Amino acid sequence: MTYVVTVTINVRPERRDAFIAASRDNAEHSRREPGCLQFDVAQSTELPDRFHLYEAYRTPADFTAHQQTTHYLRWRDAVNPWMAQPRTGVRWNRISP
Repeated sequence: MTYVVTVTINVRPERRDAFIAASRDNAEHSRREPGCLQFDVAQSTELPDRFHLYEAYRTPADFTAHQQTTHYLRWRDAVNPWMAQPRTGVRWNRISP
């Protein structure tokens, strides 16, 4: 099975573009991690300040390693003050494909 993390983030409208730029950078670096299988950043079509991250890792340990990387810590510290409310995350075991 694959370990998946989904995160929903609502950002303040005036920080939307900066959030997108920071998240693209984080995603690009994350995809290069050996344990990362997928890292997607999506924006709601109905609520443009709502974003969804879909992250897939080989193991939970790979996700923990991701949270120690320079690019993740840079992203986390940058975007935390831009959030309209605390982000919510859910962890999953992917069954298919």
